[in-house]
Amino acid sequence: MEHIIDATNQKLGRLASQIALLLQGKYHVTYEPRLPGTDSVVVKNASKIALSGKKMDQKIYYRHTGYMGHLRERRYRQLFEEAPEQVLRKAIFNMLPKNTLRAKRLNRLVIEK
Repeated sequence: MEHIIDATNQKLGRLASQIALLLQGKYHVTYEPRLPGTDSVVVKNASKIALSGKKMDQKIYYRHTGYMGHLRERRYRQLFEEAPEQVLRKAIFNMLPKNTLRAKRLNRLVIEK
């Protein structure tokens, strides 16, 4: 089953948790945690996602290059201006269970600007 979600004026965290549950298939009667699920999700208008409070300037994404002292950081505003779909994908990625099924579930996610 394909779910189409409009992200206009929806909060990032609430939207990501809803999508994570859809990708896992938890809304089906035949839900099994060991199976990847069959539902796919299409998100439209990812560039119109809303954040509450001052998170636009205070939220920071960290990544490490692997070299000593090379911790890189980017503000939410920077990343959102360049690639709003990446912000939503990162949020959903972190809300899915940390196991081998996570990559298979993310492959069924399509995010459109």
